[in-house]
Amino acid sequence: MGASTQTSHQQQPGLAVQGAECIYRISDLCEVLERYLDPQEIRRVYDAFLFSAEAHDGQHRLTGEPYITHPVAAAYILAEMRMDHQIIMAAILHDVIEDTPTAKKQLEGLFGKDVAALVDGVTKLTQIDFKNQAEAQAENFRKMILAMAQDIRVILIKLADRLHNMRTLGAMRPEKRRRVARETLEIYAPIAQRLGMNVLRLELEELAFSSIYPKRYRALREAVLKARGNRKEVLGAIDTGIRRRLSQEQLEGEVISREKHLYSLYMKMRSKQLRFSEVLDVYAFRIKVDRVDTCYRVLGAMHNLYKPIPGSFNDYIAIPKSNGYQSLHTSLFGPHGIPIEIQIRTEKMDKVAESGIAAHWSYKTGEAVSGKNQAQVKAREWMKELIKLQKDVGSSEEFIESVKIDMFPDEVYVFTPVGDIMEFPRGASVIDFAYAVHSDIGHSCVAARVNRHPVPLSTELHNGDTIEIITSRGMAPDPAWLDFVTTARARTRIRAYLKNLKESEAIDLGRKMLDKSLANLSSSYEVITSKQMHALLKSMGLKSVELLLEKIGMGNLPALMVARRLLPQAVEKKKTPWSFLRRFKKNALPIKGTEGTLVNFARCCYPIPGDNIVGYTTAGRGIVIHRSGCPNIAEQRNHPEKWVNVQWESDANLEFRAGIRVDVANKRGVLATVATEVADRESNIENVQIEERDGRMVALNMVITAHDRKHLAAIMRQIKRLKPVTKITRNQG
Repeated sequence: MGASTQTSHQQQPGLAVQGAECIYRISDLCEVLERYLDPQEIRRVYDAFLFSAEAHDGQHRLTGEPYITHPVAAAYILAEMRMDHQIIMAAILHDVIEDTPTAKKQLEGLFGKDVAALVDGVTKLTQIDFKNQAEAQAENFRKMILAMAQDIRVILIKLADRLHNMRTLGAMRPEKRRRVARETLEIYAPIAQRLGMNVLRLELEELAFSSIYPKRYRALREAVLKARGNRKEVLGAIDTGIRRRLSQEQLEGEVISREKHLYSLYMKMRSKQLRFSEVLDVYAFRIKVDRVDTCYRVLGAMHNLYKPIPGSFNDYIAIPKSNGYQSLHTSLFGPHGIPIEIQIRTEKMDKVAESGIAAHWSYKTGEAVSGKNQAQVKAREWMKELIKLQKDVGSSEEFIESVKIDMFPDEVYVFTPVGDIMEFPRGASVIDFAYAVHSDIGHSCVAARVNRHPVPLSTELHNGDTIEIITSRGMAPDPAWLDFVTTARARTRIRAYLKNLKESEAIDLGRKMLDKSLANLSSSYEVITSKQMHALLKSMGLKSVELLLEKIGMGNLPALMVARRLLPQAVEKKKTPWSFLRRFKKNALPIKGTEGTLVNFARCCYPIPGDNIVGYTTAGRGIVIHRSGCPNIAEQRNHPEKWVNVQWESDANLEFRAGIRVDVANKRGVLATVATEVADRESNIENVQIEERDGRMVALNMVITAHDRKHLAAIMRQIKRLKPVTKITRNQG
């Protein structure tokens, strides 16, 4: 009961499929289909071919071939994956709606609704015009992902279509060839990876690499061919050792030596700054066995044969990757200390690893009904999440950004408090975990424990961590969370919440601002009639009062201008150009500090309660509050319509930032001395910058917290008493 051996130096995908080898005849396709389809189904495929050939009659590709060779080639690629007859038919017909006068109704009548829907789905992926290439790519990507969620076969046809186009890319102009190749690397290869279609993904990457960097590709290929001969002896010795040990343990398995693909070699050299010899020093083998339990027995035999490298073992059988991939991975110190990578898997796992969602395919009424594998299950879970995701994002660019985050996840596995395993991309934080449990848990998250120890919410997850989330009612997401979350789900949920919150805050703030401007015209928001408001909305082209108020609150419409248009006959109260600098005035908007994201305190002068303040609107940001003496407001003199009458509320008892400058003697420990005094006065230092004046003196520019001017004055008096301090002032702006 020994091991069968197959030493394989597999040819790089795509290297020998150029030119004539890319031309597939219908007889070639039918020959493949006869291996797994019924004669009646093959007849239906042939009927689709006859229709498509007639529809495309007279059309040619850039290569000069009749156009029908392309859809037949795409169908052939899918047939090699043993796809069902409907997807094969749709692949043959996939360009007839777009490139010929054929209508969807006609296809429905001849080939059924399912086939027509697939063809229509592929067609819709490209039928739209855009302002620029980036927008076009983003929207096409979005449509592709959503088409996948409706019927995964649409994207399988698109992948086969793109693969054949990449095989015949040589007919295009160099600049277009590079653009298509880059798009393939950025969009199509990642989708194939996410669906577990490893063979297809590798060929797409190799072909794209050879088109974008032809010189690098040729140099690397020649280096691999040259090194191949030098490695034969070492490969043979390791191979013999593995087979002998399997035979001794009475284990059956197929041993295959693997060769790294050129693109993965290139990326590894580039990302890790390695020389070619350093990358090629690793020898890789795959062992295929009959059952899962044999995988673990083979693993034990390999660890007995060669010493395992600590921390290099991964069990993707017990915990599959996000695309359904299953295998045991281990790295060993081989003969003379040579590193060896070994993958151990069953035949079934190997098929899934190569073909992903396309392995063991059976399709009926939009669902895989038999032979379902981990890749199919994982892909459907991912696509369900995408449907939810696209509802929360705004633009196509934001959608593509969010989805790309999940394209190449380097997995981390953590536990819930009850022992359930959850999977995250490497770099994910505690907040990502909270949102993965439920959006409401994420929104109300206030603290977390990792392995029973309290940690900051930005803490990165690691394999084996047990995560516990602590929530509190009334809490809301912090915009700062976007700086450290990595999953698309968390990012889009936070953005959606903040967007909705910002809209509601803008409407509320806009109503207050408009009311104060109307008060200056001896009126109020309450007495404005619906007729007046409707006339204004119509003249401004706005659909609702809420949209008007939102624009005012966001700073995109001056409240005073809107008030004047509502009451064109009203006479505005007389005021001097800088009357807004007076502290207490009628109709001032009260500022408390809890208004939300649309009332911002300027970071140049740091206003706090007790200061005379002014406010002006900034498009998209709402109101910015400054101290009245801030030099940065002088440039706004010529825009009186942007000014907002503001004053502090009497109970604004919160912490505000204030800027101070402390001149001190340059002595050891002086910063700690000042920091201690600040803390003793119930204040925090949020930022400090040290400015050297000469060898004896330094200036500490500090941002500290204070409740109001009285509190700040007490802090400054205490600091002034310190011996090293020569001068303390408040920053003016």
